[in-house]
Amino acid sequence: MRKLELKELEIGMITAEPVMTPLGQETAPAGAEITEQLLDQMKLYRVEYVTVESEDQDSVSEDSPAQMAEAAVQTKPQQDAKPQPEEKSQSQEEPQVQEEPKPAPALKTTHAQKSKTHSQKVAASSEFRTFQIQYVQATDQMKRAFTAAVENNQEIDTKLLLGSVADLFRSRNTISELFDMIYNMRTVADSVYAHCLNVALISRMIGRWLKYEQHDLDVLTLAGLLHDIGKLMIPEEILNKSDSLTDEEFAQIKQHPKLGYELLKLQPNMDSRIKKAALMHHERSDGSGYPSRLTDDFIDSYAMIVGIADVYDAMTAARAYRSPLCPFEVIANFEQDGLQKYHTKYILKFLKEIAATYQSNRVILSDGRSCNIVLINQNSLSRPLVQFDDNSCLDLATASKDLYIKSVL
Repeated sequence: MRKLELKELEIGMITAEPVMTPLGQETAPAGAEITEQLLDQMKLYRVEYVTVESEDQDSVSEDSPAQMAEAAVQTKPQQDAKPQPEEKSQSQEEPQVQEEPKPAPALKTTHAQKSKTHSQKVAASSEFRTFQIQYVQATDQMKRAFTAAVENNQEIDTKLLLGSVADLFRSRNTISELFDMIYNMRTVADSVYAHCLNVALISRMIGRWLKYEQHDLDVLTLAGLLHDIGKLMIPEEILNKSDSLTDEEFAQIKQHPKLGYELLKLQPNMDSRIKKAALMHHERSDGSGYPSRLTDDFIDSYAMIVGIADVYDAMTAARAYRSPLCPFEVIANFEQDGLQKYHTKYILKFLKEIAATYQSNRVILSDGRSCNIVLINQNSLSRPLVQFDDNSCLDLATASKDLYIKSVL
């Protein structure tokens, strides 16, 4: 086996061990062939090293299967070795394959374990793999377009980028399916492109809930897609720093809305709402945002929507200091201090629709119990009425604050 950096990989190599992201998600199993598509996926996930089979191993498996069988027998304890019929080991019609380990006896599965396997089932589905391919292709297009605009002042092909996002959006039948797909892409290691793509999808979703016309929906989608383009002008060592930022570094990060706005101003035929979303998506209705501490009356409506999508995506993404938050934890955070920071029309619509998406879903509470959501409390969206398997019900709105929805199944 050889441990190689991505730049050392060649098309056709075979992985000897599962390929893992820095956040611990498997992106390819052992025995997978390195393809252009897989390389792009690993780059997006910021995989650093891949263990591949050596050329010697490849030649042994192709040229001398009997040699492999002999080696396998020799590595076993003597008492476990069993003679193989000579005619089978020599057979050309019955090639030897490594026997898969027998599954362990079924154990009683806890509800907490079931909540973990839901994400794994989604990630293993053919629908997710198709979504993943489209997602990687869309981020590749974004990277090329953004880089050309930042480095060479080239015009951004908004029609091409919009088509990629619209295709991803249409690929799912329901909103909950789309959220499942986005949630399972959260392992991307804080890529600016992946974040912008997520914000574009969520912004388009909000626009649909607000019943926007097609043209306005497309403009809002592009506003989400381009909102963070200014971050590409921030040094990578600051942008991707895993430790706490210094005051000076954070001040530099806070310049990205202005940088993005100045860049988009140079783009011909760019809708003004897209430029304003880049400039104002960190402004807050109570004047607590940046870069200009604008209040409600002075913030563009598209920037308000993109700002909500931006925060939602950040909260549901994994961070070095915490796991991704579940939707109801995010709703609770918005209810706690977000209702003053965001325009009531947009934040309440967003939170009500998110909560309604999970009506009747099975969830896990903070004490480990599982239950079904029976009724969404309109005055406390993060704390619905739930029903347990014994048919007893509990209104979380009146329960202890220590009891809350921890995960959605």
